Amino acid sequence: MSRLTVSPNTGDQLSGVGRCKDRVKLLDENLPGVILANGERWKQLRQFSVATLRSLGMGKRSLQERIAEEARCLVEEIRKTNGSPFDPSRPVSHAVGNVISSIVFGDRFDHQDQTFLTLLDVIQNLFLELTSPWTQVGIACWGRRGSHVKVLHNFVTERVQRNQKTLDPGSPRDYIDTFLIKMEEEKQNPQSEFHTKNLTLSVVHLFFGGTEMVSATLLYGFLLLMKYPEVQEKVHQEIDGVVGRNRSPAAEDRSRMPYTHAVIHEIQRFSNIIPLGIPHAVLRDTQFRGYILPKGTDVFCVLGSALRDPRHFRDPERFNPGNFLDENGGFKKNHAFVAFSSGKRVCLGEGLARMELFLVFTSVLQHFTLQSPIDPQDIDLTPKASGFWNIPPKYRVCALPR
Repeated sequence: MSRLTVSPNTGDQLSGVGRCKDRVKLLDENLPGVILANGERWKQLRQFSVATLRSLGMGKRSLQERIAEEARCLVEEIRKTNGSPFDPSRPVSHAVGNVISSIVFGDRFDHQDQTFLTLLDVIQNLFLELTSPWTQVGIACWGRRGSHVKVLHNFVTERVQRNQKTLDPGSPRDYIDTFLIKMEEEKQNPQSEFHTKNLTLSVVHLFFGGTEMVSATLLYGFLLLMKYPEVQEKVHQEIDGVVGRNRSPAAEDRSRMPYTHAVIHEIQRFSNIIPLGIPHAVLRDTQFRGYILPKGTDVFCVLGSALRDPRHFRDPERFNPGNFLDENGGFKKNHAFVAFSSGKRVCLGEGLARMELFLVFTSVLQHFTLQSPIDPQDIDLTPKASGFWNIPPKYRVCALPR
């Protein structure tokens, strides 16, 4: 279905969001906010959010410096383990969560901050519940889920109220400030989508998606490097040759590190974190390959089918960075790579996610060799849960200083 969503003839018709409320109302039953909105609401909120993320540094050096700082903090947290086996999920989620936090809330949290740790647990639990087979058939643990959503919403609401009291319209600090300024500008417009509820839900969506998707990809990546130490060794060699040991990796290094760039792409392809993507919806009757898709039909862009297509990826069930390398060892794009979805609803934070993946991944590998406490051949890559999303299995890692 990715061809359908990106086609110039059908892309607009499929830019709606699907009605799979048993999953998406885990975030809010009424479905506002930037990710789950439809129609004019979605257009306004997406255009605003993309522009705001850019103004706050997406794709710029200022944001690169924030990511680099969180990568350094992650390296120091890992160093404290002294090579002993540890679960990397919490420190990785904390580093990634702090990046999106700096954008939407304007500040970062200490690694021991109990409020932030609770939020990370809530996000991980929601992520797991969204993938639950019981959710897929319309059955879910509503009480527990509701308590998780309430914690997340209450936190965001408190941050919005705090920003309202200290707002300087001439100097916005974060996404919340920028939204509040837009609300004031459009307060006389009864059709405006810039109001408190959309602000709260948009922040929830950005914080949720911006934390868990990148974290899950990195966690799968580190597991794959333990499974395939020969790949890890080549990444080490490239980092040493391009970056060295005396400075931190920078976004500008990526163009000179084709193998590492290919490995990150292959991690995304192989882990297939969002196999179905966000469900799309047909906005008007649409013809596709001789069939009529009626208005309102849910359409799933099966990203996993494209990412495992043998016509585009050699031996797709095997982890192979060569899928993104040409005969000369240079990085090779592949149009079947749709890890960030496709069509009008492609991930609005793609630029941020790409920079995070590269800088955090290379920073960790610059300083450590990752080894498993068990034989690499015995490492199980099966997701902890699979369905709407694929969640990496729990594991322990030994990070040996290089």
